[in-house]
Amino acid sequence: MGAAVGVTGTAVARWESGEDFPPGEKLPALAAVLGEPIDVLFPRDGMPDLADLRCDAGLSQREAAETIGASRVPLSNAERGKRKLNDAYIEPLAKAYKATTEELLVAQERSFGNLAPDEPSAEQWPIPRTLAEKITYMMTTYPPGNQPPQDAEIAQAINTKAGQDLVTADVIRALRTGAQTVVGPQNPAVLEGLAEVFSVPVMYFQPNEQAARQITEVAELLKAINDRKILALAARGNEDGLSPDMISIVANLAAGIRTGTIPGDDR
Repeated sequence: MGAAVGVTGTAVARWESGEDFPPGEKLPALAAVLGEPIDVLFPRDGMPDLADLRCDAGLSQREAAETIGASRVPLSNAERGKRKLNDAYIEPLAKAYKATTEELLVAQERSFGNLAPDEPSAEQWPIPRTLAEKITYMMTTYPPGNQPPQDAEIAQAINTKAGQDLVTADVIRALRTGAQTVVGPQNPAVLEGLAEVFSVPVMYFQPNEQAARQITEVAELLKAINDRKILALAARGNEDGLSPDMISIVANLAAGIRTGTIPGDDR
């Protein structure tokens, strides 16, 4: 495989062990060797930006720069949204990327954080809003290697925390499936128990969309890191990986979940 992709056997071993991830420009060749479409092996969220086009063409920044007779700097700046490409580079790059000049220009706009006119803005992840959706979401995003608690286990944990029998497995099932949509205000301990079971702030289970949105985003980021999807996304177009600022943001948000506070939430 290493020879077919153009890397050493050591590099392939690091990919297989999860210690590293293939550079973005190697993904097309790797997909070809494995006989699978690249979008199946390495799914990409949204439409391609400049770096995605380059990597999908199987070109490193150095190789792409050679096609326009320049250093890597103009490409790096454009891919990172710092400075747009010189007009003289558009046509040769589009040819090298097997794209039209229009496709390349639209991809450049995405690199600068701009949506194409026909590209709607949307939430990256569906945000659970009802109590049933929130419980179901927490159960489907349980930490890797652990089984989510069953209805009876959740009920027992809530009752233990409350020091009295507040709910049964049937009540939890009704809350989880939406057959019962609210918890009586006289029983805040039910929501507190749910929060403890799933290790999230109690406001997640309360009618607080901002909290639900922020906690869901953190959960998805942490899940992506555990699944090594962050590396996959970085490989499809970002040679520098996650920035220190992004790593800091993820760490701060994760700490907020553990402590029951949401960074940036003043309420």
